[in-house]
Amino acid sequence: MDKEKLMEILKIALSKGGDFADIYIEKRFTNRVSCEDNKIEKIVSGEDVGAGIRIISGESNIYASTNKVTEVGLKELAKEIASNLPESEKMRKKNFSFSFKPNLKSSTGSQTNIIHKIEKPPSEVPIEEKIGLVLLGNRIARGVDRDKIKQVSISYADTTMDITIANLSLSSKYGVVKDNQVEEKRIYTTYLVNVVAQQEEIIQTGYEPLGGLVGFELFDKYDVKKIAREAAERAVKMLFAQKAPSGEMTVVLTSTAGGTMIHEAIGHSLEADSIQKKVSPAYMGMLGKRVTSELITVVDDPTIPNYRGSFHFDDEGTPAQKTILLERGMLRNYLYDRFTAQKDGTKSTGNGRRESYHHQPIPRMSNTYILPGESQPEEIIRSVNKGFLVKKMGGGQVNTANGDFVFEVEEGYEIVNGKVGEMLRGATLIGNGPEVLNSIIMVGSDLGFNIGTCGKDGQWVPVTDGQPTIRIKKLTIGGTHMKSTLH
Repeated sequence: MDKEKLMEILKIALSKGGDFADIYIEKRFTNRVSCEDNKIEKIVSGEDVGAGIRIISGESNIYASTNKVTEVGLKELAKEIASNLPESEKMRKKNFSFSFKPNLKSSTGSQTNIIHKIEKPPSEVPIEEKIGLVLLGNRIARGVDRDKIKQVSISYADTTMDITIANLSLSSKYGVVKDNQVEEKRIYTTYLVNVVAQQEEIIQTGYEPLGGLVGFELFDKYDVKKIAREAAERAVKMLFAQKAPSGEMTVVLTSTAGGTMIHEAIGHSLEADSIQKKVSPAYMGMLGKRVTSELITVVDDPTIPNYRGSFHFDDEGTPAQKTILLERGMLRNYLYDRFTAQKDGTKSTGNGRRESYHHQPIPRMSNTYILPGESQPEEIIRSVNKGFLVKKMGGGQVNTANGDFVFEVEEGYEIVNGKVGEMLRGATLIGNGPEVLNSIIMVGSDLGFNIGTCGKDGQWVPVTDGQPTIRIKKLTIGGTHMKSTLH
């Protein structure tokens, strides 16, 4: 559908009032291969096509979606949501003129200089090769210890999305009309290994993910045999680990632990809708003020080539951009989509994201991480007389209202006299996000990332989280088991 037709549909959406309208069209093709119980359990391929139209008018935000992606179907949808505008909004805009010519030279995918290069589109790879990778991972993982490994789950998935976003923005004060259209192809590939090991009544797991905004070249860069072996070996080793002690102690999170802590403990709290709903009191009204240790700088950056949370444009058509959230402990910005930015009288940071055309965009993280510091990782460990070392984080839960969190530890060790000691199992980290971020006293020069799929308001989007090795002055170690919210 060409731009002029899309603009006609948006004119219908705004014909009874409103400040802004957009249309999001998505064509998604997905392949999934999974192996359980030593056999291929599922091979699923499917295509979904649909569109959503939204109107923003003052404090109102109206959204509806359809799988009838035709000019007639979309015009009907536009009329339907226009009729649902509050009467006060219809009156406010009833005299606005729509006489304009669309700007056919407005932005396209070539506007940005970001390059997320796809070298091997998964659509060109035979399904037999994908099945082979899954069976290979299963064989390698089970071969680590055929007696103690009780379950291996391997899943492969690739998703190709063709997205078109068009929007129409009106200024009633100046009688200005602005239109925009962007197109983007996104290709995601993932490979997930989950291993369960058992020794008598003790059960432990090992999990390793691969993935990104990347094609089948992912498997040229990473060896699936290696990650399958690592997941299996971790599960088996943890069977013989000592039980973790409880109580407060110094904690070192290595760069291999991933960024679950920063994602959950502060990331969600800095999404603008959390601030506007007053569910992040620790960071409300704190722009320009110090909220964490001066060693901490936090960035959200979807422009990193081929990371899982990357894109050229967000799901509202705003160009991707790097946003500094915290700078040496000072709160610099929140993550905005267009709706929350309009409410605060500012610009979107390009963080309007949605799971699919069934959902309207909301502020979401992309690739969120703590910048490296100046301390060597080995130096950080040597500085601890007695403490706890986390090499791999599991899932967790956080209360954004007060910042309290509980995170599982998938792989942890004791630190004794500056050296890594025995492996410990059954540990959880219990604390408060703002307090922990103020008690970080060393930040390493390294940097590691983990991929995930983040849930919020019933929507799931791909993300990447990262951090360097960090030393936390004091944190509570407990044994509570919590369900994961970041996978």
